[in-house]
Amino acid sequence: MIEITGPRTDGADRILTPEAIAFIDHLHQTFAGRRQELLAERQRRRAEAGNGRDPRFLSTTAAVREDADWRVAGAGPGLEDRRVEITGPTDPKMAINALNSGARVWLADLEDATSPTWANIVGGQATLFDAARGDLAFTSPEGKDYRVTTPFEHTPTIVMRPRGWHLVEKHLSFTDRGGRTAPASASLTDFGLYFWHNAQALVDAGRGPYFYLPKLESHLEARLWNDIFVFAQQRIGMPVGTVRATVLIETIPAAFEMEEILFELRDHCAGLNAGRWDYIFSMIKTFQGRGRRFAFGDRDRITMTVPFMRAYTELLVATCHRRGAHAIGGMSAFIPNRRDPEATARALAKVADDKRREAGDGFDGTWVAHPDLIPTALAEFDAVLGDRPNQLSRQRDDVTVTAADLLDVGSADATVTDAGVRSNVSVALRYIEAWLRGTGAVAIDGLMEDAATAEISRSLLRQWIENRVVTVEGTTVDADAVARLIDEELSERDTDGSRFADAADVLREVVLAEDFPTFLTIPAYARYLVDAGDAEEERLALAG
Repeated sequence: MIEITGPRTDGADRILTPEAIAFIDHLHQTFAGRRQELLAERQRRRAEAGNGRDPRFLSTTAAVREDADWRVAGAGPGLEDRRVEITGPTDPKMAINALNSGARVWLADLEDATSPTWANIVGGQATLFDAARGDLAFTSPEGKDYRVTTPFEHTPTIVMRPRGWHLVEKHLSFTDRGGRTAPASASLTDFGLYFWHNAQALVDAGRGPYFYLPKLESHLEARLWNDIFVFAQQRIGMPVGTVRATVLIETIPAAFEMEEILFELRDHCAGLNAGRWDYIFSMIKTFQGRGRRFAFGDRDRITMTVPFMRAYTELLVATCHRRGAHAIGGMSAFIPNRRDPEATARALAKVADDKRREAGDGFDGTWVAHPDLIPTALAEFDAVLGDRPNQLSRQRDDVTVTAADLLDVGSADATVTDAGVRSNVSVALRYIEAWLRGTGAVAIDGLMEDAATAEISRSLLRQWIENRVVTVEGTTVDADAVARLIDEELSERDTDGSRFADAADVLREVVLAEDFPTFLTIPAYARYLVDAGDAEEERLALAG
């Protein structure tokens, strides 16, 4: 049984219908147990890595990698050309901007770019409901109207990103057949609501139900998603194979199982994406206790051209093209500033360099986070693709990547500066404060920050503390030094009506506490973003 425990919010009457809740319940009854088993397997593998066992390519799946004949389903309708994709949250204003942007795909993000307040989750689904039907419109509190002016058939194809397997939706509770009650899976909730309401409407519009799958760590997790797709399509009488998924390779374990992930999803897979920021975070987190061999320098020194990141992206392109899958590049964090032409020029130059490298490496498309970056990214991919929709024919047989290449952190610049330490504190504090106010994608110091980039900042701080790193200026990075910086940043920024005091508490916990949380959003969500509804007025036991 699924029970709604959150308060009423805008859009609930359209989204949290009895039929939709029954579908989510059916997903949980069928798949929640496997989700828990896979999360336990994650913990086991992390413990192995922490105890000195490096990730490796699997011997048990060698036959999959050695079989040259199998291919993935590939692009569905509307996904043939993905040269520029715009990412962003699902509030109406941002959605309309994305749909008018001229990008080929809109990654409608319920994960790292969304602060998972109940209003944002339900409201985001309502936005997607309207967008799938060409009905989205919005009037701001100030009276400004936002409308989709691009003809519907030319708007970007929507690819929705649900929250990862590790997250829960505490505004829904799930009671299994054994009587055990727990918060609902955020993944099953996000997927279930979107698929139930929009799958057929998207097909009718000439596209389909498409998904970006985040934070996967193994091919068994991909198998679970594939089984969910089969179940969902059969449940509504849709031909199996209509769904398309693009998997974000953004964890180090997944980098060692790219081919197996494609194989498990082959009937539904369109491609892989190089989720660079979460990948860097995964590297830091996975080897947090492994000493100086895996110690990083300042955040801005971990670029896409350092050897371990080059190995990761080269392997991704080669793997995708060998199996008929699109390889989609990652997001450059630089953003324009319409009030500062010089800053904008610098940002555009850096974005152009990044996208030129990706297109030259064989990627079929890339991400941007701001509409003003689309012409720059498009120009670089147009220069390589021309009239072709992709470069799948470029097989990259020249690529050979070993396990040692993927783990070659030591070749990166490990320099740490006082400014780098302070920047990590400042960025993480400001991002968490905005996240607590309900904003999941935030422009900070000329960069677009989301949960993944904030994770890099706080995990670097923890790594430097544990390794007693000394900056080039001679400062030892220890818990006391970081605590002082948090206090200093708080004193400079705390104002009436802000959430900086709460953000500082969260930052202290996720950096300085004895236990290192696997994701900073987990304790922050439980403590600050969960709203309790009126048990009598709001209770809707709608499935069972």
